[in-house]
Amino acid sequence: MAKMLMKGNEAIGEGAVRAGCRYFFGYPITPQSELPHYLAKRMPEVGGTYLQSESETAAANMVFGAAGAGARVMTSSSGPGISLMQEGISYIAGAELPCVIVNMIRGGPGLGNIAPAQSDYFQAVKGGGHGDYRLICLAPASVQEIIDLMKDAFDLADKYRNPVMLLADGVLGQMMEPVELGEEQEITVPDRPWAATGRKKGGPKRLINSLYIVPEDCEKHNIKLGEKYAIIAREEQRWEEYRLEDAKMVVVAFGTSARICKAAVDSAREEGMAVGLIRPLTVWPFPNDVFARVKETANNFLVVEMNMGQMIEDVRLATNDAKPVHFYGRVGGMLPVARDILNEIRKLYDGGAAK
Repeated sequence: MAKMLMKGNEAIGEGAVRAGCRYFFGYPITPQSELPHYLAKRMPEVGGTYLQSESETAAANMVFGAAGAGARVMTSSSGPGISLMQEGISYIAGAELPCVIVNMIRGGPGLGNIAPAQSDYFQAVKGGGHGDYRLICLAPASVQEIIDLMKDAFDLADKYRNPVMLLADGVLGQMMEPVELGEEQEITVPDRPWAATGRKKGGPKRLINSLYIVPEDCEKHNIKLGEKYAIIAREEQRWEEYRLEDAKMVVVAFGTSARICKAAVDSAREEGMAVGLIRPLTVWPFPNDVFARVKETANNFLVVEMNMGQMIEDVRLATNDAKPVHFYGRVGGMLPVARDILNEIRKLYDGGAAK
């Protein structure tokens, strides 16, 4: 099958179109501006709608409306813009509406810079907005994986009537890699009997709502959502294992950091150290199952992130602190380097302490 070079941001747009998305509402912000630029041209070609909103807050609420009417819809932004979307995202989750949200993470906090980071992890996997809710969060590590995961993102959103976030970083958005697109397939969007598309005579009302004034009703709704999240947490864990079979030390990383860590793991193996890698593909639900297995044989874990140490909390929970969990990170848009990760592995492999 023929391959073509494609930038990560453009791959997200093409993947969304091929997944049946026909509505995009968003606002340009570096380092994801190529995505709305791509869809501004691509959506009209497939009979879809592209609309640049006046703000990220407006974009989230446009997504709310389109999703409530039964559309396959998405938006995208980067850290500051995703922050502005949080109220709308909470409404969407509370109303149990399917949609896809892309966060191409940049350095922060505040305006930070336009360089790549992974510092929005907490915002993505712990909720971000108000109330008890969860987003399914997919973390690709290549442009091809972006293409492949976009259909999964929309399918998961429909399956659970829940927002799905594609969590990436500026490197993945800007880099170009060869990808296989394959033939475009006819996409049938699942029936949406709940969608607010008008009431048929004598039929049930179709109301999209996340407002429950009576506390007992709001509690009942939260319990229902919690039961759904428990199913997702059990059924939708995804991860990649790399050289893990006999690993005595396990590196844990996602996205771009994981790509760099693979090189460090290979170098460690060449030096005779039994090191492996766990790469979460879903950062929520977190792949607890693989850690429950590996914690029995691994001596310690090294979490590598482009932040001050956020996923490390989930690794400690997943391992129940059965073994030491260490951290190495770069922040502010700085990328970790394989040789520095290898140096950390050398220090820790025989029981040393992390920086």
